[in-house]
Amino acid sequence: MKNIKEHIRLGQFKPVYLLYGTEGYLKRLYKDKLRTAILADSNEMNYSYFEGKGIDTLKVRAAAETLPFFSDRRLIVIENSGLFKSQSDLADYIKEIPETTHIIFVEAEVDKRNRLYKAVKDCGTISEMSSMDEANLKLWIATLLKQEQKKITEESILYLLGKTGTDMDNISNEVEKLICYTGDRDIVTSQDIEEVCTSQISGKIFLMVEAIGNRRQKQALDLYYDLLALKEKPMSIMFLVSRQFNILLQVKNLLSLGFHNNSISEKTGLMPFTIGKYVTQCKNFTEKTLKEALTCCIDLEEQVKTGKMQDSIAVELIIVKFSAA
Repeated sequence: MKNIKEHIRLGQFKPVYLLYGTEGYLKRLYKDKLRTAILADSNEMNYSYFEGKGIDTLKVRAAAETLPFFSDRRLIVIENSGLFKSQSDLADYIKEIPETTHIIFVEAEVDKRNRLYKAVKDCGTISEMSSMDEANLKLWIATLLKQEQKKITEESILYLLGKTGTDMDNISNEVEKLICYTGDRDIVTSQDIEEVCTSQISGKIFLMVEAIGNRRQKQALDLYYDLLALKEKPMSIMFLVSRQFNILLQVKNLLSLGFHNNSISEKTGLMPFTIGKYVTQCKNFTEKTLKEALTCCIDLEEQVKTGKMQDSIAVELIIVKFSAA
């Protein structure tokens, strides 16, 4: 991303860019920044857009060979094409595109062994755009609020992240709600976050497993029924519950080996701000119980897939069994 910022600052651009990764917000942000910088005032006139698999590369070539109209540059954006996981004749072509043409590829996944990937690496710029780390997310949230003359404590930011998760699109939407909700007030509090921000499904799953561990059966079942009311599929909930038990088992094992929170974060890939919650929650379960819960999830999933049990009942059985006093 630093390279792209420098290209925009200098007004000197590579023939081709590849923006890929899981963070849609960042990919969209830098795609738009490059588009604005490359095209300047000739926004639509010299712009071509292709999306989806099965793109006609002959049409891409034709667009690339067209001279820009009353401008120095022409831009082509190709999005979600899957070309970096298959064979494409563009691998040879991008090495010889006209100097007036620039191409931006935007993809979710790539294969670094792919010929097109290697060609872009040779003559262009590649930027992986995945979730920010905790420090940068906190700084970004504070910056979004500062632009609206609002302040927030680090503790409140962590509380916000606990509800929203790390998806930047979702965080951006929730911050916008906070800005509107607080009105003329310049301080955003945890109470504001509690009032207006929506917990993601992962957050509800966390609370549900916490209720199970604390043997609060009614609360755990209520949270489950809330998820069903939100049209979440029982098997998706089953997967997330199983994942939560698996994380707790990993954290518990690492704790028993003497690892501290930062080391646990590195080994599990979990965000540092979540580790404290997992450490607290795993104390509600023995290692034996967590292993039993994982085995139970696997067994019930098999029964659902073989038609021996209804999916909604399978999840309910897990909750009832492991939240019993």
